[in-house]
Amino acid sequence: MAKYYSTKTFGNDRGFSCAFRQWRASSHCNQVHGYSLGFRFVFEADELDHRSWVYDFGNTAWIKSYLEELFDHTTVVADDDPLMDHFKKLDAAGGCTLRILHSVGCERFAETVYADIAPQIADETRGRVRLKSVEVFEHGANSAIYEG
Repeated sequence: MAKYYSTKTFGNDRGFSCAFRQWRASSHCNQVHGYSLGFRFVFEADELDHRSWVYDFGNTAWIKSYLEELFDHTTVVADDDPLMDHFKKLDAAGGCTLRILHSVGCERFAETVYADIAPQIADETRGRVRLKSVEVFEHGANSAIYEG
């Protein structure tokens, strides 16, 4: 069966300025560092809509808002980070905007975003459109993809 795909990218040039750390890393990634994150969404459908589109790109403002809330000028740490109390104090003092996720890294960011966005895409399109994958870019050389 034929499938149609479309993509929406919020690139590194637009970027979401996010600081995070992977405390389990044995490299310098265990320290707070940041990237201008980029995101690429792949939508799929078996049939096009009445406009011959997979998904209306003009209807992605809610996705951008979601990404801004989670990743733009925020500090993201894992819920089991041993420095959690310090991050919470920094957040309370206005030194950062803390976001706590189950795990940290591009792979987990892609998975989290997919889990939050995919059901809304399906609901909005009555199941006609599926979110195939989410890719998260640290920069042009590093990215991770989660496919549902």
